[in-house]
Amino acid sequence: MKGSPPEVADRDWWRDAAIYQVYVRSFADGDGDGTGDLAGVRARLPYLAELGVDALWFTPWYLSPMADGGYDVADYRAIDPQFGTLAEAEKLIAEAREMGMRTIVDIVPNHVSDQHAWFKAAVAAGPGSPERRLFHFRQGRGEGGRTPPNDWVGEFGGTPWTRLPDGDWYLHLFAPEQPDLNWDHPAVRREHEDVLRFWFDRGVAGVRIDSAVLPAKDPALPDFTPGTDPHPYVDRDDLHAVYRSWRTIADEYDGIFVGEVWLPDTERFVRYLRPDELHTAFNLGFLASPWDARRLRASIDETLAEHAPVGAPATWVLCNHDVTRTVTRYGRADDTGFAFERKRFGTPTDLSLGTRRARAAALLSLALPGTVYLYQGEELGLPEAEIPRARIQDPMHERSGGVDPGRDGCRVPLPWTADAPYAGFGSTTEPWLPQPEGWEAYAADGQAADPGSMLSLYRAALGLRRTEPGFRGAGLTWLDAADGVLAFSRGEGLVCVANLADEPAALPPHTRLLLAGGPLTGDGRLPRDTAVWLRV
Repeated sequence: MKGSPPEVADRDWWRDAAIYQVYVRSFADGDGDGTGDLAGVRARLPYLAELGVDALWFTPWYLSPMADGGYDVADYRAIDPQFGTLAEAEKLIAEAREMGMRTIVDIVPNHVSDQHAWFKAAVAAGPGSPERRLFHFRQGRGEGGRTPPNDWVGEFGGTPWTRLPDGDWYLHLFAPEQPDLNWDHPAVRREHEDVLRFWFDRGVAGVRIDSAVLPAKDPALPDFTPGTDPHPYVDRDDLHAVYRSWRTIADEYDGIFVGEVWLPDTERFVRYLRPDELHTAFNLGFLASPWDARRLRASIDETLAEHAPVGAPATWVLCNHDVTRTVTRYGRADDTGFAFERKRFGTPTDLSLGTRRARAAALLSLALPGTVYLYQGEELGLPEAEIPRARIQDPMHERSGGVDPGRDGCRVPLPWTADAPYAGFGSTTEPWLPQPEGWEAYAADGQAADPGSMLSLYRAALGLRRTEPGFRGAGLTWLDAADGVLAFSRGEGLVCVANLADEPAALPPHTRLLLAGGPLTGDGRLPRDTAVWLRV
C-alpha cells in the first residue's frame, strides 16, 4: 500500500471511524506566540489518543495570508510558518499514526489565495494573457466596463467580482483574496493531482474536499436565474470527471475522500458517492436539524436511505469550524437549528439546557451507523463565544455589513489548564482570538478529573463505540417509543434511547445500562433531553 504504514490492514477503517477536527490555529500553542501550531498539536496527541478517536482532520495548515482562516491557500506544499514546518507536519502524521490515529488534510479546489504564485503572475501579465486563463478574468459590462461581468452573489454576500486597475474583473465566490480557479484548464487539474500525491506520499490517510460542488463553472459565466438547470456554478456535471480522476490516485494509496457537499437534492448528492468517486460526504442536513425528534428522525432516515444504493457510509456531525457550537444552539428557545442567514449578535441561550441536550446529542450521534466527526472543543462542552466587534477576523462579518457575527465564536482557543494563563492554551501573549471570561471552567484538566463532565462522557462513549459489538454493521432498527422519543437498536443487542419529549420516558427492557448522558429519575425513567445506551 503505497504511502501507507505496512501495519495498516483494514482498508475500511473509515466506514465507522470517529474523526476529530483540528483547527490548528486554536488548538494549542507550542511556542507561546498566541497562535496554535503543530508543536502544540504534537504535545497534545496523548490527549487525543486517550479520547479514543481514530483519525484527525486538519483544516488548512498551508502557507496562507489568513484572509479566510487558511482557506486562502498560497502554497499547498508548504506549512504556514505560524504553524511550523513541513518536517514538523511529517513528524506529526507519523507520531499520530504510531498512537493509532490517521491523518486527513484539507484541499480547497475552488480557489487559491491572491498571494498564490499563479495569481500574482496573472495580475502582472495583464489582460488577455495565458496566465489569466488559469482563473476567471472578464471585461465588465456597461459604460467603460464598470459593472461586474454578471449578476452572481458571492458566498459571503455581495458581488463575487473585483476589478483590477487594468480594467479586468476576476471571479471570487468567497472573499476577494480568494480568486476562483478555472477548472477547464488542464494545468489546474494537473496541479491538484500532484498536490494529492504530495500529501499521500507523506502518509496522510485521506483528504477532505472543501466546497466540493463549486469548482466547475459554466464557461459563459451567464447571469443566474433562480431555478436554472444546470446551475452556472453549483453541482455541475463536469465535476464528476475530476473526482473520478482523483479517486484513481486515492486508490493507489488506499486513501479516502470526504466531500463538503451542500445539496438539497438527494439524487444529485448521492452521485458524488458512487463507487468510483468520493468515499464519503459530510451530512450537513443532520447538523442543521433543530432539537426536534421528528426532524432528527427524518434526517437520519433520509441519510441512511440516500447512502444505501451506493454502499457509502453515512457521516454524522453536530458542529464544525463554521457552525454555532452545539451547546449554544441547542440552548435557544425557538431556533435550535442552524442556518448562516439567521446568525445574529445577542441571540439568547440557556447554556444549562444546551449542555444537557448536547450530552444527549453526543450519545445519539455516536450511536448511529457510519462515521462520526467531532469538532475540537465539543468534547469539552464549549459554548459559542461572542467576540467583540473590534476583534472579529472572519470576513463573513464585514461582507454582511456587520450583521452576521461570523464564525470566530466557535474558533476561540481551547482551554487546557484551569490555573494557567489563558487557560493553558500555551500563549505567553493574548491569543489571536480573546477567550471569554470564565473560559477556564471548561479546561480539560478539570474535566478529566470529573466523572460527570462532558469530556468524561465523550471518553466513555468513544471507548464503548470502539469495543462494543453492537456498534458494528450498517443499519439500525427503530423501536416503538412515545412521541418525542427516539429509540433504535444496533447490531448485537445495543439500544440507544434519546428523550426529546417534555416528560420522562420509560426505558425498554434491558440487561445493562451501558452509558447515560445524565441521571435517570428515581423510578428509573429517562428524563427529558437525556439519552442512554442499553444492552438488551
